[in-house]
Amino acid sequence: MVEPILTDMSPIFERLYAAVGRPSIPPEQLLLALLLQTLYTIRSERLLMEELNYNLLFRWFVGLSMDDAVWDHSVFSKNRDRLLEGDIASEFMARVLDLARERKLLSDEHFTVDGTLIEAWAGHKSFKKKDAPPSSSTPDGPRSNPTVDFHGEKRSNDTHQSTTDPEARLMRKGSGKEAKLSFMGHLLMDNRHGLAVDTCYTLATGMAEREAALTMSKDIRTRKANRLTFGADKGYDIPDFVQKLRALEVTPHVAQKVKGTAIDNRTTRHAGYEISQWKRKLVEQIFGWLKVIGLMRKTRHKGLERGGWMFTFATAVYNLVRIKNLVGAV
Repeated sequence: MVEPILTDMSPIFERLYAAVGRPSIPPEQLLLALLLQTLYTIRSERLLMEELNYNLLFRWFVGLSMDDAVWDHSVFSKNRDRLLEGDIASEFMARVLDLARERKLLSDEHFTVDGTLIEAWAGHKSFKKKDAPPSSSTPDGPRSNPTVDFHGEKRSNDTHQSTTDPEARLMRKGSGKEAKLSFMGHLLMDNRHGLAVDTCYTLATGMAEREAALTMSKDIRTRKANRLTFGADKGYDIPDFVQKLRALEVTPHVAQKVKGTAIDNRTTRHAGYEISQWKRKLVEQIFGWLKVIGLMRKTRHKGLERGGWMFTFATAVYNLVRIKNLVGAV
């Protein structure tokens, strides 16, 4: 399934090649290697290069012969930045969705939106006051693992910031849960077969889920002429959010809160509302795959841009696996 996609993306890859300098890793091989890394949950580039060194099937898949030298892991990481600059993840995702559309696996009306916390590659010790002195002035020295006692200290995103990943935000999943430095990944899922049709990667804030949902709803609204439905959990049952969806001609099939719900009987009386509530739970399977298999439980990349690139790419790989299973089942 990937070969025709790469062939279609050849003009984009051509623009990523440098006109001068020594030969580098072809973008097609970079993408195929990243695909293997995601599918087989290989947690680092160093391990990926070790796998390519002795696994003949991996070599065949990325286009290396038995005698070809395997790339250095640092060279691989640097060359991967070219894919980031070319926004290859979004292009790859779009072509995977075209593949699903050709097989009539997508609908044009019914969707589900949801978000999840993704732990940042930063520890609590890096979360320091914004006006704190540099680490070299600590008693333990610049290269040691300093002893930090932050119990009883009031820490918030307004006053503190991670020195490892400044864009990470302290966030917790719910009451009684521990707070971690995190980002948020958001998905828009097609309800027909549970394929992700759009992604968004944002800072971890209390409003991020609804803001991302509105952004994705506007994007898909411009591509769809008929009226849409959006399923979501109770966290989206906010009057302002529901009104904005209706203004976009999107029917909010949002789960109702016990008290103060913004969803009235004109929505819940339809049979489609119950179907959306049943279908929306499929999005948790996508998040589960991304975190368990797709290396997104804790991102290995710092910042919104790099993390968002990998989140979109891992989601596209999930879609490939899902399409393979669906086509095989048919």
